[in-house]
Amino acid sequence: MIKNSCGAGNRACSRLSGGLLLFFTALAAFAQPGQPAPMQPSISLQDSNLKPALPGALAGVGIDQKLDSQVPLNLQFVDEYGATVPLSTYFHSRKPVILALVYYRCPMLCTQILNGLESSLKAVSFNPGQDFEIVAVSFDPKDTWQTAAAKKQTYLKRYGRSNTANGWHFLTGDETNIQALTLAVGYHYKYDPATDQFAHASGIMIVTPDGRLSRYFYGVEYAPRDVRLGLVEASRNKIGSPVDQILLFCYHYDPSTGKYGALVMRMVRVAGAGFVLLGAAAILIALKREKRGNLVRHGI
Repeated sequence: MIKNSCGAGNRACSRLSGGLLLFFTALAAFAQPGQPAPMQPSISLQDSNLKPALPGALAGVGIDQKLDSQVPLNLQFVDEYGATVPLSTYFHSRKPVILALVYYRCPMLCTQILNGLESSLKAVSFNPGQDFEIVAVSFDPKDTWQTAAAKKQTYLKRYGRSNTANGWHFLTGDETNIQALTLAVGYHYKYDPATDQFAHASGIMIVTPDGRLSRYFYGVEYAPRDVRLGLVEASRNKIGSPVDQILLFCYHYDPSTGKYGALVMRMVRVAGAGFVLLGAAAILIALKREKRGNLVRHGI
């Protein structure tokens, strides 16, 4: 019966077979594993004008993931208006936080980190201040709140999305609070007195509304999809859409790469379920056409 049904609806079956072939071809390409993150630390992570250093000078520089660890929210910093505030000021019941550790006098790398973050967020529909917070913290005690204020204005202008100024925060602090924060999140850097600059790694972190480390993204460019999914997960699905939930079913954060990658088995299961549904629909259509043809032939 199935054979005859497909014969009666051969055009539908042909279109179905071609569509499924294209679907599985796209699925195979889509599910390729991500590339591993660059090793931390790396000599390329230094600022370009740092003097050449022996490998031992970079020992300990890098990022150690401390997923689900608590960020000490009682630490005190100075905001871009010159006011001393606890870190808890930027953590709310619903909003996740993007944390960027940089220093504002940095001649190159830190600017690239903030540029990459701003560029990525342009492609994400969530709004700073409404859906999440951005907190940049300088690990250089010499940075001032005036420098932080100027840096904020630079990125508000670059970002260009109105009514989001209340979601961008640029903080400075003293050595004690800086070291407590960087130690808690696993961020390690070294000061070079010869150049008055720092050797440091590049990356950003996403923190849950209650201050637990949720995701680390490495480098100076961050895929908008990864940032969006990271924010949705950190918010415990309090932001985002049903589409995000489907993507989170098919994608999984890999700490070794600092990226979201396709879960092949889940993709195969979804594809299999789709194949069954499409196949059943094609058979039903073919059976109805055959039945209609029989009725016409018998004059019913």
